[in-house]
Amino acid sequence: MTTPKMNYIKDKVANANFFDIYGKVLNVSGLSIEALTPASFVGELCSVERFDVDPMLAEVVGFREGKTLLMPIGDVQGIGPNSLIRTMGRPLWVKVSDALIGRVVNAIGEPLDDKGPIYGERRSVYQDPPHPLKRKIITEPLETRIKAIDGLLTVGKGQRVGIFAGSGVGKSTLMGMLARNSSADVNVVILVGERGREVRKFIEQDLTEEGAKKSVIVVATSDQPALLRVKAVMTGMTIAEYFRDEGLDVLVMMDSVTRLAMAQREVGLSIGEPPTTRGYTPSVFALLPKVLERAGTSEKGSITAFITVLVEGDDMNEPVADAVRSILDGHIVLTRALAHQTHYPAIDILQSISRVMDDVVSEKHKKLANRMRELLAVYGEAEDLINIGAYQHGNNPKIDEALDFIDPINKFLIQQVRESYSLEDTVRMMEEILGPIS
Repeated sequence: MTTPKMNYIKDKVANANFFDIYGKVLNVSGLSIEALTPASFVGELCSVERFDVDPMLAEVVGFREGKTLLMPIGDVQGIGPNSLIRTMGRPLWVKVSDALIGRVVNAIGEPLDDKGPIYGERRSVYQDPPHPLKRKIITEPLETRIKAIDGLLTVGKGQRVGIFAGSGVGKSTLMGMLARNSSADVNVVILVGERGREVRKFIEQDLTEEGAKKSVIVVATSDQPALLRVKAVMTGMTIAEYFRDEGLDVLVMMDSVTRLAMAQREVGLSIGEPPTTRGYTPSVFALLPKVLERAGTSEKGSITAFITVLVEGDDMNEPVADAVRSILDGHIVLTRALAHQTHYPAIDILQSISRVMDDVVSEKHKKLANRMRELLAVYGEAEDLINIGAYQHGNNPKIDEALDFIDPINKFLIQQVRESYSLEDTVRMMEEILGPIS
């Protein structure tokens, strides 16, 4: 077992520079920096000197007409023509160790919580997903201890699930419930492009001390440069992979992948990529699978991911939502209509699905879930007739049956923020509502 002193020594040795290579700034335009740098490569980290302030980090993102294009990981204030650029000969690293648990870090892994430095082994934020033939098949459920999810949308260890919702329908609250209640060993919460006001609110009110003590929180607020917001996701996934390699079951929660796509769009447009659907550049749709495929099972542990998708104008088919849905292993849709009825969590069961549920639940559980979905579907089709009084009891036995069950089912699907139910309790409650299933 490594000690803090050993981690400190490894840190100093790994970061030692025996010689430096310099280039110079030619031009700063918008979000990008044009420079002359010898022998650079895409993804290389550089340090750019600034007038009267500390040097700033930047990353090589491309080349054009013999010039190197860099994106700043910081504020470009103080950079001028001929400012020196020191190439670092490596990609962005992040320090990973068990000391991260309970900490809040920024997009490059530096602490934000004033609890002292973090020492550990250094890992590049650019890691390959697990080999597809070496991934363990998902066979075990991950208990979220949220009845609507465990009962009807059961999630497996290593599954990737999207939470699709507009603004203000309870995504952050649901994420807090997942972090506090789930059976995962460690949580990694990635807040991308979040409003600064809401970061502390999420940590103290939604996550609470109970969830924070087994969580690592990676934060990149909306005012930070686009590349830094992209790197927050890379850093969060790298931290999660470290814990997975330790043999743990990790729960990753990212809020939100839509803001990641917007940040990558800014990066792509600034280096001259052509805009496509709704202005998103091709690199956005190349980045999404690279990030999301890093979650899942490996030979040692698992990363289960809940990825929030902020759908614009409640359009579930907008480009990012559509692309993400095709990559993930299921989706949970939160609707404004249910939120207006104070039905929390506002999960629309009929629009949601877990693609691995059948592989991780018992036959009895599967039959109970199918029966409950069937009753919800019958009621949903007849709801308008029922609400205007056009349906007469006795006209249709299936609708009559759905009317008898709808109130107990809705009561089952509603859960208070501080409540927690085991998977066993959830199945028992479903059986109490529906009766024994043959």
